[in-house]
Amino acid sequence: MRKTHFIVGRWILQLAFFLLLTELLAAQSPAREIQLQIDPARSGAGITLTGNFHTVEGSFALKHGFIRYDPATGRASGEVVFDATSGKTGSDGRDNKMHKDVIESARFPEISFRPDHAEGKLARSGDSTLRVHGVFSIHGTEHEITVPVAVHLDGGAWSAQTSFQIPYANWGMKNPSVLFLRVASFVDVQFHAAGNATP
Repeated sequence: MRKTHFIVGRWILQLAFFLLLTELLAAQSPAREIQLQIDPARSGAGITLTGNFHTVEGSFALKHGFIRYDPATGRASGEVVFDATSGKTGSDGRDNKMHKDVIESARFPEISFRPDHAEGKLARSGDSTLRVHGVFSIHGTEHEITVPVAVHLDGGAWSAQTSFQIPYANWGMKNPSVLFLRVASFVDVQFHAAGNATP
């Protein structure tokens, strides 16, 4: 009888050790890659261009986008694509000048961002802030940028927003200033996105 109790007790101890080891390994295992699908209807970009007598505000529509992100390594991939021809500022004359002389949207109809890496810890639920690095393409040229992105995860849904500056004049685009009407050589961009998240 003692031998039977010893064997049963040893088996229980081994089982408990196995379960504990399994939980520890699961806790230390890297998180799976996350795919973020972007809903164009709930996403877009706003722009602000400051001038000496006025401030111009406008918007651009999102065409499509998706992002893959590996929380364990920080690697990211995917593409966020905007419709350059959709840019509007509330003035037909100003918009025509922007499309024809500045961004030349007929020649370069898309503006895009391709992320390749992110720094920071992504919470499984709730709010996080990441620094996302990637390539921003506009007016036929590519530029490396790093932007702070505020991310919110809620089950299978996600949302994000960021703001950054584009030095469009330094990137080869024309400054639309005329006579006494002067504007800044950079434009402020406010980007927001939302969609579904799947592992």
